[in-house]
Amino acid sequence: MPGILILGETENGSLGSVTGELIAVGRSLADSLGDPVSVALQDEALADLASGAIELGADRVYTVADALLANAQPDAQLSAFEQVCQQTEPSVVLIGRTPLGRDLGPRLAFRLGVAVAQDCTEIGVDSSTNRVIATRPVYGGSAVARVTFPGDGVQVVIARPKTFEALEPDSGRTGDIEELSVQIDPDVIQTKLVETVTQEAAGIRLEDADVVVSGGRGMGGPEPFEQLSSLADVLTGAMGASRAACDAGWLDHSYQVGLTGKTITPNLYVTVAISGASQHMAGCSGAKFIVAINRDKDANIFKSASYGVVGDWNNVLPAFIESVRELVES
Repeated sequence: MPGILILGETENGSLGSVTGELIAVGRSLADSLGDPVSVALQDEALADLASGAIELGADRVYTVADALLANAQPDAQLSAFEQVCQQTEPSVVLIGRTPLGRDLGPRLAFRLGVAVAQDCTEIGVDSSTNRVIATRPVYGGSAVARVTFPGDGVQVVIARPKTFEALEPDSGRTGDIEELSVQIDPDVIQTKLVETVTQEAAGIRLEDADVVVSGGRGMGGPEPFEQLSSLADVLTGAMGASRAACDAGWLDHSYQVGLTGKTITPNLYVTVAISGASQHMAGCSGAKFIVAINRDKDANIFKSASYGVVGDWNNVLPAFIESVRELVES
């Protein structure tokens, strides 16, 4: 029976967050298609992770163990996952737009001779055709397109991380765990891991934060970001920035929010001196509440903001920080 197959990813010996997000997408598709949801886990040690995937909503987990799959080596991962697809014959393949997924997804679609939908932020089913219909940003995020798959071939969908919410784990769920055998030719590996550099970061990761405070080019330099850092600390959140601020060298690009930066889905997003260009909004459209401070009353950010303050941040921000501090401490 054709089903929904997910490329599971691991992170530091645990299921990657994108795996839970894709399982949630798979479950929503399964409600319409009636297909089972399967996850392929490709790594060396998988026993504990398989049951975790079932608790998150998978009906079946395929495990593929091979020493060549260590360190998420993309060439080996591609060879293994192509064989998993050939053995299981899914109707839909879901892949996260992670560093691995961006590399593997299009190459897999090419090998299978099918189309691929990239960077999808909404994924559903066309009731008239029972084919996947997906929404994705185009033209640098200034517009969105809804795409579907003609014919009856495999549908490869690459989903943007942090735009879907994983289901709560259910320890009572049961499912099947099946080990698949694949043959990976060492000669297919055309790249070699030379070095892994770990960047130490204090506090909450930007993409995991419930509260994010970001500044833009209107801040005028790197020094004012110290005030944003103070506000983020008061709110127990993380600090971000627009691409313009990062391109200016005021902050490292690891702080960048937007189409070419990180996608965030906080409960609260506070923007200071950010105009709200479409490329930036593409990275924060999942925020539940946006508070904007900008001196330009016509700034695009106000179209998406739940609350807005028109004024010079130099005058607004200090009083705002003090008021927030009083509320938090009271």
